[in-house]
Amino acid sequence: MLSEPRSGRLAAWGNALLAGLVSPDDAVLAIVGEDAVHRVEGLPGETAPVGLTLALGRLRALGVRGLRLALPAPGHPLGLSGPPEFNARALDAREAVVCQGAAFGLVPEVSEAGPSGDVHVEVVWHCLAVREAPPADVPSLGEAERELAEALREATAVLSRLDVAGSGPVAEAAIDAYRARAERGREVLAPGYPPRAVRVLELAQRVSLLVSLAQERGEGGAVSAAEMAARGEALRPVERTARRAQVAAYNSVGEAWG
Repeated sequence: MLSEPRSGRLAAWGNALLAGLVSPDDAVLAIVGEDAVHRVEGLPGETAPVGLTLALGRLRALGVRGLRLALPAPGHPLGLSGPPEFNARALDAREAVVCQGAAFGLVPEVSEAGPSGDVHVEVVWHCLAVREAPPADVPSLGEAERELAEALREATAVLSRLDVAGSGPVAEAAIDAYRARAERGREVLAPGYPPRAVRVLELAQRVSLLVSLAQERGEGGAVSAAEMAARGEALRPVERTARRAQVAAYNSVGEAWG
């Protein structure tokens, strides 16, 4: 994964705002990032979409005390707790934010507009009811860190066995570009997160990047349909571990919430 999911940015900087560690303006600026605008639709008491600053203030007034990230995939409702309607929408988006303290969730809908070379991105967060229950399959930060070490070894071994350039010049160039971007903009998490969470997230993103490279480079040694299927099967648990670790990192400030 080369950048933060939008739901990750909303969870991280929303948590920093709720903890009083950043101003509303700074939080919204970080959440929006390079997008043109973010709005929230379906917020209780509002008949039309509203801006993020108003929305975050309203959620706090409704009792929200923290935000959790969900990164579901088919067959793996990671971070979700229901109901089915919310889960389905989150699965379509492959991400969501679940509120703690009030039964709401937010799912992004991303749209692009403008001519080639001048495209701007707009995001509408749909506020929906969620079930107040423990999120699915989210490990603690310690568990995630232990699992990641093994996942990184597995990913390297699988890529080597399948003759995929996962540890060669192309992969190293992609990883170096990711590191340079992270050093420039330090987009990893937000104030209030422990250093261990930053470390876990960075490693999870590296593992995700290796998996992504393996999936995209179909011109490697695994060229037949059977070999491609074998590659996918071998990498699936590695990708799953990396997603679980990312969710654990973003949600680490909320481990005390229960």
